[in-house]
Amino acid sequence: MSGGDASGLTATSALAGRGEDLRRIRRLLGAESGGGALLLSGEAGIGKSAVLDAVAEEAAAQGARVLRASGTEFEADCAYAGLNQILLPLQPAMDAVDQPYQEALRIALGFGSGPPPGKLIVCNATLALLRDAAAHQPVLVVVDDLPWIDTASAAVLGLVARRLAGSGVRLLAAARPGSRSPNEAGALPVYALGSLAKGAAEQVVDARFPGLAGPVRRRVLTAAQGNPLALLELPAALGSAQRASVEDLPAVLPLGRRLEELFGARIAGLPQASRRLLLLAALEGTGDLAVLRTAVRRAGHGDGLHDLEDAERAQLVHVDAATRRLNFRHPLTRSAVVAAATSGERRAAHEVLARTLVDRPEHQAWHLGEAAVEPDEHVAALLERAAGRALERGDAVGGVRTLIRSAALTPRGADRYRRLTEAAYIGAESTGSLLSARSLLDDAHTIDADRRGSLRSAAAVAVLVLNGDGDLDTAHRLLVTALENTPYVPGAEDPARLDALHLLLLICFHGGRAELWRPFRTALGQLGPQVPPALSVAARTFSDPARTGASARGELELLLARLPAETDPAEIARTGTAALYLDRLGDTREAAWRVVRQGRAGGPARRHLAGLMHLCLDDYLVGLWDEARRLADEGARLCDEYGYSFFAWYYVYIQAVLAAVRGEAATCGAAVDRITRWATPRGVHGAVHYAHHAATVAALGQGDFTAAYGHANAISPTGRLASHVPHALWVILDLVEAAVRTERHEQAARHVRAAREAGVAALSPRLAMLVEAAAALCAAEDADAVRLFRRALAVPGVERWSFDVARVRLLLGERLRRSRATTESREPLGSALATFERLGARPWADRARNELRAAGARGPRASAPRTRTLTPQEREIARLAASGLTNKEIAGRLFLSHRTVGAHLYQVFPKLGITSRAMLREALEEDEATPL
Repeated sequence: MSGGDASGLTATSALAGRGEDLRRIRRLLGAESGGGALLLSGEAGIGKSAVLDAVAEEAAAQGARVLRASGTEFEADCAYAGLNQILLPLQPAMDAVDQPYQEALRIALGFGSGPPPGKLIVCNATLALLRDAAAHQPVLVVVDDLPWIDTASAAVLGLVARRLAGSGVRLLAAARPGSRSPNEAGALPVYALGSLAKGAAEQVVDARFPGLAGPVRRRVLTAAQGNPLALLELPAALGSAQRASVEDLPAVLPLGRRLEELFGARIAGLPQASRRLLLLAALEGTGDLAVLRTAVRRAGHGDGLHDLEDAERAQLVHVDAATRRLNFRHPLTRSAVVAAATSGERRAAHEVLARTLVDRPEHQAWHLGEAAVEPDEHVAALLERAAGRALERGDAVGGVRTLIRSAALTPRGADRYRRLTEAAYIGAESTGSLLSARSLLDDAHTIDADRRGSLRSAAAVAVLVLNGDGDLDTAHRLLVTALENTPYVPGAEDPARLDALHLLLLICFHGGRAELWRPFRTALGQLGPQVPPALSVAARTFSDPARTGASARGELELLLARLPAETDPAEIARTGTAALYLDRLGDTREAAWRVVRQGRAGGPARRHLAGLMHLCLDDYLVGLWDEARRLADEGARLCDEYGYSFFAWYYVYIQAVLAAVRGEAATCGAAVDRITRWATPRGVHGAVHYAHHAATVAALGQGDFTAAYGHANAISPTGRLASHVPHALWVILDLVEAAVRTERHEQAARHVRAAREAGVAALSPRLAMLVEAAAALCAAEDADAVRLFRRALAVPGVERWSFDVARVRLLLGERLRRSRATTESREPLGSALATFERLGARPWADRARNELRAAGARGPRASAPRTRTLTPQEREIARLAASGLTNKEIAGRLFLSHRTVGAHLYQVFPKLGITSRAMLREALEEDEATPL
């Protein structure tokens, strides 16, 4: 049988990511020096044959003559069979070589009779024939599966390879590492063909299986480790339900026929004892030699691990002396070992491992479950407990798989229903297996249709509804009804109720309406003093922090103190949620990064998304904007990959607000429109508030204070902090500034009073600074305003929020300059400008630069210089725009269309050498003072 590795690969899949390999192979072959030889070495399925084909096709296209041979098991004992394949096309040219060479070749190749010629004369004759052919055109000899070439041909090729320099003949052969070949004496230099890089591997999978579900795609990429054939065969070996992630994947992926042939061939040749030991190692998973030795003894198959020797010699496994662990050299070898065993052999191995791992209850339960052939409540209960331990340490994927096995072994329908709905909820809410969760729910409801309203079932359905059509009110109603219809037993531990409350809390937040919170408060009140800390804190800081957040600060400190030792991603995510509006996300960063790294390694997708969101929000606040954009892009991609469509708006918001602070108005506007169009008809008003925040920031940057006021006022009307709209805290200063700039002084003052009466300053240093700065904007006297601005900047710890601090410094500098304290204004303006430029906050940098210029600190203008004089109408439009009027308001005053106003402003900006409305006022003053 041929050992060909990837002959069935398409050109695209086989050569994806091989450009650099092909360039190096051409160089090593001596294409420029006139001849050479090279052995292409690589594992089975790595694409050696495809690379040989590519090199051969390129050579032929460039005018070379390509001579080919491929080793086969059936001809391995037939002397010179390989050489016959190579030289047969040159048979008519044999007459051109010397007579002794002609005779030797004809006898060796079976064209004549006589005593067998010596290998040296056959070698010289072959070389003479190849050189003669190369005199007319370059020659490339390509030999696939070199180890299966007959010994006589291989010896001749080894001798010929040493003599090709300057001959015009090149020889390229392929073999697996460690296989028998003429290279043992170093005849051919070796080029090791490695695995595909991550991007190329993804390209191969996506081209052949574009509809592969995200979690399945990730599992395939991990198992294949860049092996091209495995990338194509592993998905093909799965059922359609498994490829769509409707059905969970097995612990060991099936290989399919071709991979079984390639990776199983060497296993089949091992002694039975070696195969038995490899099966124990494959199913045990960790490779712990002590465990394997004990298992071998318990199975009665000897007293040690000497049966590993044959597998090591075959390079199937490697024993790490330092860690005392056995490692399979390729994950597919492990799969091949399992695939080669019968079902009875697998069950027997699982049973032995269960008896061995008595000190590892979780592993023992799993092996007991795999060994069982009929329902067994004892084993099912052990598996359920094992699933709980897996979830506690953050292995949601393993927890779901264990729960499903537990349900399959459960005799009673009620317990099976409970375990299936538990698995469905975790799959939907945590791992990203939404289609699988739906299938599990269908199975559960088949068992007990009357319990559709159970807490676990309702929670799972709520998640599916949210990520289906996004119907928030339906999801809210499902959970509330389930909570109301499920009796609460005081003192009893009820994880399903707590998880349902956490989910309901998020749904209420997304809804952004006070009435949604009332049933949540009722259900929470039933728990009495037994509310878990994360739920207790979030209920006050994430719902209506302006009114209840301060009371949770002490409990939040205790939560944050526990984070370094926390392993449950759900608890880490919930702590981040509780910390958000008290500006304590910075204290959750390390834990959030742990969750993100775990997610990138295949951990629970939903937790991965939560970690990304908390990092993105903190990055925005502290000025790590490049990182925030990268993480937002990652989050958006994951939402699409796992089907978490409901949560995508989070990342669109981050992209929008980053575009806003950087002056990318069109990008921000498109993102805001996208959120608003999606969220409004679904009742997701929380997302709409976030969109208004991004639009507010963009309008402030552009100097469009009327628009900024409208957007901020839509989040929280001036004069009061909107009930159960936490993001109202983030626009306090924005709303007051926009109100002041549009002559709404009384509204601005009322809003400052509302913030002070609510005690917003007690929530965080950042909010304390913003409230003081807002009060300063409302101050009638310059001295009072300056004092309040300086008090805002003196709040301990505010330097962490660099953009907000720079904004307050800019406002202080503006007030100082307008009060004629121009020299004094330069320091805060210069500091603000430096921060804005470092962050890339272009609109604010332009504004600070203009203020500095007006204060006499002249420097180079970032924008293009003024080139033409304004027309009278352009000047009037510019003056009105500088006063804060919108294009529509200007159009109404001047009896023009708003499009005409926009067109005039489009001409005004380059004439004045500016880039935003915020720069208009100072640019007009300078323009009027500049002599023509």
